[in-house]
Parts: sequence; C-alpha cells; structure tokens
Amino acid sequence: MSPLVTLSAVGVLLASMLAGLLVGAAGIAPRGVMLQLLDWLPFVSADSGLAPVELGLLTELRLPRVLLAAIVGGLLAIAGAGYQGVFRNPLADPYLLGAAAGAGLTTTAAIVFTGGDVEAIGIPAAAFVGAVGGVLLAYALGSAAGRGGGTATLVLAGVAVTSFLTAIQTFLQQLRVEELQRIYAWILGDVGGGWGQVTLVAPYAAVSVAVMLLHGRLLDVLSVGDDEAVTLGLNAARVRLVVLLAASLATAAAVAVSGLIGFVGIVVPHAVRRLAGASYRIVLPLSLVGGAAFLVLADLIARTVLAPAELPIGVVTAFVGAPFFVAVLRVTRRVET
Repeated sequence: MSPLVTLSAVGVLLASMLAGLLVGAAGIAPRGVMLQLLDWLPFVSADSGLAPVELGLLTELRLPRVLLAAIVGGLLAIAGAGYQGVFRNPLADPYLLGAAAGAGLTTTAAIVFTGGDVEAIGIPAAAFVGAVGGVLLAYALGSAAGRGGGTATLVLAGVAVTSFLTAIQTFLQQLRVEELQRIYAWILGDVGGGWGQVTLVAPYAAVSVAVMLLHGRLLDVLSVGDDEAVTLGLNAARVRLVVLLAASLATAAAVAVSGLIGFVGIVVPHAVRRLAGASYRIVLPLSLVGGAAFLVLADLIARTVLAPAELPIGVVTAFVGAPFFVAVLRVTRRVET
C-alpha cells in the first residue's frame, strides 16, 4: 500500500473514533474530552476540567464502546474479505454464509443450557464451533447443488443454512423465556459491553487478524485458480483451511461479544476493492481499518438518532448494507452473463 492510502485509512478511523468519543446522549463538553485525550498521552499533562461523573462516562462507557465497535467491525470486515478469497466468491460474507448464524446458535445454546453462567472462554469457543460448522454446512450444500448457479449458488446455500440455524436458535430461546429479552437484544447487535468484552475479544482478534494478514499474498496466488497455484508451489487446500479457520475465529469472536451484526463483511471489502484495487495484500488490511471505522460510525448513529433511546446497531448496518448487497448482486450477475 502507498503511504497516502495508509495514512488516509488510519485518518478516517481516528476521525470516526474521535467522533464516537465526542458525541453521545450525555452532554460532555468536546473541549474537555479533547483535553482528557491529550492528558492520556505520554509526557503530556492537561487539565480537562471534567467532573467525576463526566470522566466516568468517558472512560467507562464511551471509550470501551468505541474500541469494541472498532474491533468487531474490523473482525467482521476482514473475515468477509477472507471468505471471499477462500471461495473466490464476491458475495461471501460471515452473515450470508452461515458463519454468524452458526456462531449465534451455539452461543445461544451455551447461554440457555448453562443458565447464563458459562465461563468467559466458553462463549468464544462455542461461537467458533458454530461459525466453522455453519460455513462448512453451507459450502457442502452449495457444492452438492453443483456449479451451474454461478457465484450466487454458495450464497443461496448460506441463506438456507442461516434460516435453518436461526430456526433452531429461536426454538432454544423458548426453552428459557426469562433470558429471552437479553438474548433478543444480543441478536440485534450491541457493542456496549464495556471493558470486560474488550479484553475478552482482544486475544482472539489478534490471532485471527495476524493469520489472515500473513496470508494476503497467498490469497492473491489462489485467486488465479487452483491449477495455476499448484504450479507455483502453493498448497491450495492448506491455505483455504487456514484462512477459513482464521476468518471463522474472527467471526466467532465478534459474534460472541456483540451479537449478530450483518452486512459489514460485504459492504467494506467491496468498497475497498473499488477504491484501492483487488489485491488481498491491500484488501485485507484496509478492510480491517475500514470495517472498524464503519461500525464505529454505525454505532454513533444508533445511539444518537433516537437519543436518549438507542437503536440496535444491526438495524443501522442492515439499512446501509441491504441496498449495497442488491447492487453488488446485480453487478455480479451482469459480469457472469
């Protein structure tokens, strides 16, 4: 990536995170927030003048919320780019491919059958199993349907798998009615979990992102076709498996702490390709940064448009993503024709 592209991407992310810290339902003076941010910098001392309550709102509510939104958005976007590279399908996405639904099902099962007392490590582990299972089931169904349906075949299989897994999830919810409201709020998406959720998702995010970024060049080789990749000495099956597991881990970690937030994994990678090119050495890191900025802004809209009430963040991403998906589908079908 050129330095200009890198600086622009980082600048957009920092601007979106700053907006997330400055704007909210509670009135905190922007000048005080800026001075407090300066005070947190090494070797800088500044008196923000914030009252203890305002400082608590900034450090315990807004800051972890912005960080969690950035992490979740980045994970979902880079996972979408990874799935698209593995399956060579521009419509692949954690939400549409069954990964998010599988993670949601197993996470719901963990909550229902443990009474909500599942250990912290148990939620991401259950979500990972469900994410991998959902993707493999969609891929198996799409392969059984044959290649005659073009690139949309895998997505149609993913929609079928998602519907099936969502039905099972709904059934499990009815087994614990007292947890229904909490589970329903989680399904709609929420990044207000606080520092506990940030520390929970951070190690899984670091591992999955590192693995996918290291495989950017190999995904470029894989995009030319398996036969050509083999002649270049690439083990296509191993690359697919590693990236698939890493993308599923990223999806599972995001779903475990934020619920089901759709369309991030298809909107951001496609926007990145339009702006910066199709090489995965560029698409993967820019999707990570772009997804973080996108979800921070989506959360900002979700918590301010109906303030003091909050709109589920999944509603905001769907409002943006659904028309975008239709446009991508039309372009894809036109290219196939």
